[in-house]
Amino acid sequence: MDSRLERQFLDYSASKIGELAGRIQTCLEQLTAEQVWARGGENQNAIGNLVLHLAGNVRQWIIAGVGGRPDIRDRAAEFRARGGRAPGELAALLLQTVAEGRAVIGGLTAESLPRPLTIQGYKITEMEAVYHVVEHFSMHTGQILFATKMLTGADLGFYKHLESGAPHDEPKP
Repeated sequence: MDSRLERQFLDYSASKIGELAGRIQTCLEQLTAEQVWARGGENQNAIGNLVLHLAGNVRQWIIAGVGGRPDIRDRAAEFRARGGRAPGELAALLLQTVAEGRAVIGGLTAESLPRPLTIQGYKITEMEAVYHVVEHFSMHTGQILFATKMLTGADLGFYKHLESGAPHDEPKP
């Protein structure tokens, strides 16, 4: 395979999780601590739980799994949390974790992508780990955006540029 394609995949993946983390930050900036930790029932996750979960996932799959750092994740604690972190603290945690994850992704090479790994008991490759994290991050970002709109009634404005019909570049983190 052409190594330019792998580099494009890696660069886009790193950029995409940065963009999505920025959108989550925008949500957290509009929410109170009460809203961040609100849940409709015990079987539902609050936005705060999802942010902790995304940070844990990036740390486990990319920073530890691909990057070789110690796996310190306590996945169950991400869902047990019922508060204790302010929106700004959650945003800082997520942005720092994503920055570390992006650095790991940025250091990968075409030759390393087929390297076998085992993360959470799954036998995968480096490429599959990166793909999983982007897909997983995107899914939970959508949940956070939806919950933020429900809680605030606000238009988050991420697609206002489409209303003008003017050409645009892909949003950058």
